Amino acid sequence: MFEYLAAFAVGGIICFIGQMLMDVGKLSPTHTLSTLVVAGALLDGFHLYDRLIDFAGAGATVPITSFGHSLVHGAMSEGDRYGFFGVGMGVFEVTSVGISSTILFSFLVAMFFKPKG
Repeated sequence: MFEYLAAFAVGGIICFIGQMLMDVGKLSPTHTLSTLVVAGALLDGFHLYDRLIDFAGAGATVPITSFGHSLVHGAMSEGDRYGFFGVGMGVFEVTSVGISSTILFSFLVAMFFKPKG
């Protein structure tokens, strides 16, 4: 039961921060998205995001901050193994499934639905 509450609370806090960036900070959705991805990357760079995942589970892996975490996590792990060239390999190795899924589902949605405007 605690795991569900922790996931709900952490995911809610991340979403709350994003909403406050848009409402109070007057950032566009694109700037907010970029800010949250960079925040996840910075937290992983200092080895804090893994602790957040251990505590909150899906509450930390579902929001967009997890994408920044995945980018840095892959780059750091493959960089340790293969050096400078491993950094580029690690970024794409860890995130390729998510990026490929996004492209595929965006294409399918675009085929079946008409955009407004």
